[in-house]
Amino acid sequence: MNPTQRQRGKHPNDDKLFGAKWPPIFKDALDDHSFLLERGYGTTSSLEIVGNRYRLNKRQRQALRRMSVAPSDVEQRQTKACSLPAMKGATVAVDGFNLLILLENVFSGAYIFHSLDGCLRDISSVHGSYKHIKQTGEAIKLIGDVFQTLEVAHVKWFLDQPISNSGRLRAFLEEISAQNSFPWEVELCFDPDKVLAVSPHIVVSADGWVIDQAERWFNMGAYLVEHYLPDANIFRV
Repeated sequence: MNPTQRQRGKHPNDDKLFGAKWPPIFKDALDDHSFLLERGYGTTSSLEIVGNRYRLNKRQRQALRRMSVAPSDVEQRQTKACSLPAMKGATVAVDGFNLLILLENVFSGAYIFHSLDGCLRDISSVHGSYKHIKQTGEAIKLIGDVFQTLEVAHVKWFLDQPISNSGRLRAFLEEISAQNSFPWEVELCFDPDKVLAVSPHIVVSADGWVIDQAERWFNMGAYLVEHYLPDANIFRV
């Protein structure tokens, strides 16, 4: 799997869209949006109401959507979140594209967004076709090294089979695993979210639906960024 020169990176206007004036505005928008979510408003309709009120453009609304969580969901997710000691000797089930694309964005200098549940999320999407970038290998190696440091016993990666190039990514993950003696297995499946939702293992994902359904989860993306990637462009309020 030869790395390309493609970057995820910032969009040209991101420094303006998420610059110094915006955190106070997003703080109010998050309060309003989370209030509506808590009271049963649909995500799309509530996002339109709040986005119009604060005059947010499409990318800002995408960020607000990733950052917003109803207070009751925040509380529920916190009760199921695993601490570091729980990782020792555990098997973890990894939402592969979810974790890897977050780190690719960080390595490329893109903004990532601190959500109310403590997760870090990006606003990129594979749109049915995944293309690795030159930092993909570095991101995978970091994930493996940190799992080793945490003394995780076994890692099960789950990738979306319908996404183009998922088979190539599986081969790349297996190659890095073999080179570094990482205790990994990689599985392609048609709906990883449903597999992860019922997994008996500790789930690694920042997908809200997945962690709401999972029995246990670990906030690996935030842990990696906060402890190993201090130069990440994190937008927070």
